Amino acid sequence: MVKKGFFSIILLFSSLFFLSAQGRELGFHNDVIRGEVYIDFEPIYAGHADSEYPLDFNKAALRGLEEAAMFFSAMIYGWRFDYEVGERARRIAEDIELEPIAQIHFGDPALKVTETEIKDMQLRVWADYQLNEAAKRRIQVWRSGTIRNAQAIGHGPSHLDEYPGWLEVKRMALEDAAKVTLRAMLRGSERSRPKEVTGLISLASFPRFYVDAGRWAVSARFRVKIENIIPFAVH
Repeated sequence: MVKKGFFSIILLFSSLFFLSAQGRELGFHNDVIRGEVYIDFEPIYAGHADSEYPLDFNKAALRGLEEAAMFFSAMIYGWRFDYEVGERARRIAEDIELEPIAQIHFGDPALKVTETEIKDMQLRVWADYQLNEAAKRRIQVWRSGTIRNAQAIGHGPSHLDEYPGWLEVKRMALEDAAKVTLRAMLRGSERSRPKEVTGLISLASFPRFYVDAGRWAVSARFRVKIENIIPFAVH
């Protein structure tokens, strides 16, 4: 059920069109993380026109908060991963499993809208998330010297027989980018390739979505923490 505080957040959209761009930098700022999302008023995902096509302003605003909540979740908590690297010579298939650690929902009172703009049939939404002490500690861990940084491009499906919803299609593309990051970082050469790697991966900042050959693509920066590497030699 949507929290009451969410409705006051929605009302903020109508009064924010002419705010300045001050403080627009992406990422982490003391007690706040922030980012920008783009919501299409005429959404088409994986070959499906959305059920609410076209969107009105309030529905687009709601989606902006839902998408921002997904990204803030990925920045603060991220995913736990288990990567079976695979090797063709040994007939071992590759398998990457991602499990979200925790979720922030769009009704969270720490999630705030700071600016909106309508341009090119999109609603652009700047959102902030106020960090509590536990979240700040998590963010600091992601910024420590033991974390590896990488960037990758992922893709959503070009077609789905059964449409799972607009946010799930974007989530698929984002998780594909995370998997591309892990492949590039951890596969290594045939000689040095491990059997399995486990650890954590998070977003470094809000990603950028765009359409590539008729499907959603996303460019995203990630932070990776390796917890365990299992070589083939132990098997």
